Amino acid sequence: MPSPDPTLVLFFGPFDPSGSGNLPADAVTCASLGGHALSVVTAIHVQDTASIEDVCAMAPEFIDDQARCLLEDMNVQAIKAGPLYSTDAVRVLAQIAADYSQLPLVLQLGTPLDTEAADDSDPEEVLAAIFELLLPQADLVLAEHGLLAHWQNDGILPAIENGTPAVALRQFGAQWVLTTGTPIRPGQGAHLLHGPEQATFNWLWQPPSTRLSDSDGPLACAATLELARGLPMPHAVDSAIKKVAHLATATFQPGMGYRIIDRSTHEE
Repeated sequence: MPSPDPTLVLFFGPFDPSGSGNLPADAVTCASLGGHALSVVTAIHVQDTASIEDVCAMAPEFIDDQARCLLEDMNVQAIKAGPLYSTDAVRVLAQIAADYSQLPLVLQLGTPLDTEAADDSDPEEVLAAIFELLLPQADLVLAEHGLLAHWQNDGILPAIENGTPAVALRQFGAQWVLTTGTPIRPGQGAHLLHGPEQATFNWLWQPPSTRLSDSDGPLACAATLELARGLPMPHAVDSAIKKVAHLATATFQPGMGYRIIDRSTHEE
């Protein structure tokens, strides 16, 4: 019997030449989990393992043409978007998500870069566009707890009485929000999933001993693959967490910056 074809996932994000995260890393993770990555480059970084020195943003027409070329050619089964640095890129993805609304959409939120290479939008304008245009179409939004708490403290996310930042994201229209690394006691945390009708799920999480580059990338990629395969949300996240748990300790330090996850490592 021939092997089944790999699951096709379309990734929107920047090209990281160090391989630490974003498109190159997602492609490796996807392959290790039995998927095949299709890529839409939204920007190109100039960076090493320590920092991003510059960003060259792709024109919105290029982003749109590349995505539609792939979507019209192949049977894409889900879409994952990483960092977006311009309001134009957000608008392009929002229109594509609307045109292909049958495909699960996963957003991995991060800190927008303050760079003139993107366009004349500042980071808060980019975030506002993401909240307005993409969150209402997102099946799953994944973000680190500390980042969301920072946004709420700065007023980027509205403060909600007795409500978490995840609740604030859901008020923008996101169906499910996965908050990673929520501290629950010293030395221990949890991944928290919030969904419709106040549904909540949690998984214990042990913080890594050292800071990692793109620590949530494998989980976001795995969750996208499980949704593409038809698993319902809580089961998809549960399966994704189990499949990438071993990567928390599979790291190496090829340069002078952060340690990098060894995404080529298979679970024993």
